[in-house]
Order: sequence, then C-alpha cells, then structure tokens
Amino acid sequence: MKIISLWLKSKAAVIGWTAGFCAIFAAVFALYHLPLRAVAYPAALCAVLGLCLLAADWSRTFRLHRLLRQIRAADDVTLAELPAPASPEERDLREIIDLLARQQKDALALQSAHYRDRMEYYTVWAHQIKTPIAAMKLRLQQADSPLARQLSADLLRVEQYVEMAMNFLRLDSGVNDFVIAEYPLEPIVRQAVKRFSGEFILKGLRLELAPIGFTAVTDEKWLGFVIEQLLSNALKYTPSGSVTVGVEGPGTLFIRDTGIGIDPADLPLVLERGYTGENGRLDRSASGIGLFLCREICRQLGHGLTLESAPGRGTTVRMTFRRPSAGPE
Repeated sequence: MKIISLWLKSKAAVIGWTAGFCAIFAAVFALYHLPLRAVAYPAALCAVLGLCLLAADWSRTFRLHRLLRQIRAADDVTLAELPAPASPEERDLREIIDLLARQQKDALALQSAHYRDRMEYYTVWAHQIKTPIAAMKLRLQQADSPLARQLSADLLRVEQYVEMAMNFLRLDSGVNDFVIAEYPLEPIVRQAVKRFSGEFILKGLRLELAPIGFTAVTDEKWLGFVIEQLLSNALKYTPSGSVTVGVEGPGTLFIRDTGIGIDPADLPLVLERGYTGENGRLDRSASGIGLFLCREICRQLGHGLTLESAPGRGTTVRMTFRRPSAGPE
C-alpha cells in the first residue's frame, strides 16, 4: 500500500492539472450558454484515455519496484544488474550511483592498502621484539632469585601480549592458518601449564591437573593460545588457593580457579570485545581483548566456551569440543 500511496502522490500534479483543465472548459461553455454535453463527451474520452495511461505507468512502476527490491535482497549486487534509465531523472540518478560506487571502491582500496601496511609493520615488530624477549629469558634463567622469577613472570606476560596482538590482527582481518585435525588434548594442556609453572610457584598457587583422556577435533596452535589465555586470567585474578584443570563429561574441558570471581552484572559481557568490567577497572592493564579472542577462536574452531562465576567464589571456564567421529572440516 505504501508504494501505491507514493505513486499517487507523484502523479497528483498531472491528475490535478487535468481536472483543472476540464473545469475551465466547463466554465467557459457555461458562460457562453453552450451545451455542456459538447465538453462532457470529449472530457470523458480524455478521462478514459488518461486512466489507461495511468494504468500503464503504474504497471511499469510496479515492475521496476519489484525488480529493484529483488536486486536489493540479493547477496552480491553489481551495477550491471540495475535496469536501464528510462527518463532524464533516472539517468541522472544512475550517474550519481556510478559516482558513489567508484568513490566507495577507491575508499576500500585505500583502506585495504593502509591495513596491509599496518599488518606488515606489526608483523615485523612482533618478530623483532621476540629477539630481546628471548635474550632476557635466557639471562633470567641463569639467575635463580625471587627478583629473577618475578621478572620472568612479567616477561611471559609481555610475550603473551605480543601473541595476543598478532592473533587479534589475524582474526580481525579474517585470515587464519587453522590446521584442523584430531589432537590428544592432554599434551596441549600440559604444554600450556608448563609455560606458567614459574608463576604458579611465585604466587604459591596449587595446580590440580586431572588426566585428560580424550581427543579433540581442533587446531593445536590456536587451541594452545586459548588455554594459555584462560590460565593467564586464572592466575591474574587468583591471589591464593588453586587452579584446577580437568574434564567434565565427554568432550568438556574445564579450568576452575578460587579467585576473586566476576560480578553477576559483568558475566554476560566479559566475552565481548573491549569489555573489562569491575575486575578490569581494578586492574588497569586489562584490555578486554583476551576473552574476546578466546571466544572468537573457539567459535571459528567450532568449540563452545562458557563461564560460570560468583564474586569471591572463583570462576569456572568450560570448553566443549566436537567428537572425533565427526571428522575435521
């Protein structure tokens, strides 16, 4: 009904002028005392012809409207699919559309070039910064002292932040290097735990690692990053107590800590991009990117990721995996 209303409004001037001309002829005939039938008959013929022309115009307008709606609903629209202009106004609008399309194409090309430049810079930067990090780790391994252990833990977080930045850029660009296969989960978990062994000792936290006897369809490298990030969060927000890693039911891995927990108001949002919540305001180094990356990686790998937490009672993160019988995608 809306299209009919708009079409009638666009033809209101033509209809009005036609009715006005008929009224003028009728008034002139009446002033000269001429028989009104002489003007009524041609006026009726003109009205019928006008209605036929309006019907033809409505049919053309409706067909064009339906075609444009179909084009708009398509996933991939090109300018070649637009109908040819049938009036000077349509031709002018088509030229404006062509101009806007060229401007958008140029803007996207410029944005893509800038993004490639940034990716190249950050990639080079990440490789360059790994050299001093490796050198510092080597020197700290030779000095066994409380200060050296603290610096090693801080250096591990620096290394994590570098990996987080690179993984964020890769996922944000839609580019990844997933190698999906069946992997035993326990070696991946143990490798992640081993990286944080020094921090467990430094903070005096107890690690409870249960046997993980199942195989997951996943990517070893990216899953290792997710588990490391979850362990890092558990260590960061657990001042005392323990961190437990184990299995709940078939295909579910959990990481449970006895830390400060998450406020109920923050729990539905902590997986969102850039959201830090109450804990993030206490720890100003929080970026709100780590858990977002975990969620996105798990989504792309086909894993489930859920959090359960309460203030002062710790946090439990659960990851669910596809069964190996489903096969890699």
